[in-house]
Amino acid sequence: MTQIEENRQTALRKLFGARNLACPRGITSVCSAHPLVIEATLRRAAAEDRPVLIEATCNQVNQEGGYTGMTPPDFRRFIENVATAVGFPAERVILGGDHLGPNPWRKLSAQEAMARASAMVTAYVEAGFEKLHLDTSMGCAGEPAALDDEITAVRAAQLAKAAEEAAHRCGRRPPVYIIGTEVPPPGGATHALEEIDITRADAAVRTLAVHQTSFSQAGLASAMDRVIGIVVQPGVEFGNTNVVLYKPERATSLIQSLDEMPGLVFEAHSTDYQPTSALSALVDGGFAILKVGPGLTFALREALYGLDAIAGILAGTTPGTGLAATMETMMVEQPAHWAGHYSGSPDEERLQRHFSYSDRIRYYWPDPRAAAAVDALFNRLPDAIPETLISQYLGRLYTDVVSKRVDPNARKLCLSAIDAALAPYSAATAMQ
Repeated sequence: MTQIEENRQTALRKLFGARNLACPRGITSVCSAHPLVIEATLRRAAAEDRPVLIEATCNQVNQEGGYTGMTPPDFRRFIENVATAVGFPAERVILGGDHLGPNPWRKLSAQEAMARASAMVTAYVEAGFEKLHLDTSMGCAGEPAALDDEITAVRAAQLAKAAEEAAHRCGRRPPVYIIGTEVPPPGGATHALEEIDITRADAAVRTLAVHQTSFSQAGLASAMDRVIGIVVQPGVEFGNTNVVLYKPERATSLIQSLDEMPGLVFEAHSTDYQPTSALSALVDGGFAILKVGPGLTFALREALYGLDAIAGILAGTTPGTGLAATMETMMVEQPAHWAGHYSGSPDEERLQRHFSYSDRIRYYWPDPRAAAAVDALFNRLPDAIPETLISQYLGRLYTDVVSKRVDPNARKLCLSAIDAALAPYSAATAMQ
């Protein structure tokens, strides 16, 4: 067994805790709060008899509600309710927190932003989240946009201390941690990408060292023992209009650095839209945790817009009257979630609002108007949608429909579209 394989098994066993589960090669971290994405994720996990890791981000879910309106206890209940509905054992769901730190409050002073971040981490632990990604790499008011390793590590230790105290106070299993100072932007980049700078091997080793020092000085040696991974940049990213694919040969030195970090793995962010071969190569190289989020809601949006077009064809209505029109109205009226991320001419911004890889439209699905529009769309469609229209507007699902693996029903087609986006992750992380 190689050092990377040993690291992978050690880290995943710490993640699984007392669960008596076979240890896979890796695990997919699904970062989404959309009910259909969660349902598709749990149905695939049930079919494969595997545990599932579902993570909420700091902007999405926090003690103040986030953009979903959910606190950590709300998110846990939401996930458990979906699990009950599909018959998936709740004890096989591992909940995680992604990018936990001052990001939602970075316009405030560092002291105030970190106080709120500590309260958020406490709320996550009290709600039973078991995996925490501590991300304190961004500057707050009056600070540089990116902080140096030492400040980042000190602030990460501050959050870990809040988490440890919360776990002790409420009698919960202490969480495992992900650290890292070279953290890709949540939700993807905001500009066209060519080639990404890869984290240097010595920088990854230094990240671990400075965190060890800060945790030790804070009296958190036992918490440091539960750090299972580091976020680094292996050369994987997506922007609004393009995807940078993983090239293993560029990350050789970075991968070799894991030999100097026994028991740790890398966590790969922004793996959305990578093909199976690239995801498998990431796991082979020690990236045992593969994060995906926008790619899943992107697949859902594709299916919904295809169904919207089909509904218009069947009803003989003109374009501009269905779901896509409703979403455009909402996004123009409430631009906060996309205005700082999309740029260009009005037509270019309009295309990005609906079709960007960054999928900022996902922020709008929780709105009651969007939910009502989706319900209305489903109600406009027949129980059995004609196969010829599925071929025209939902081509990726056509083969599964004609082979009777998927019913030509609107809701099931949406779940199938999400499942198709999850399939490469299952293939990459499954035991061999």
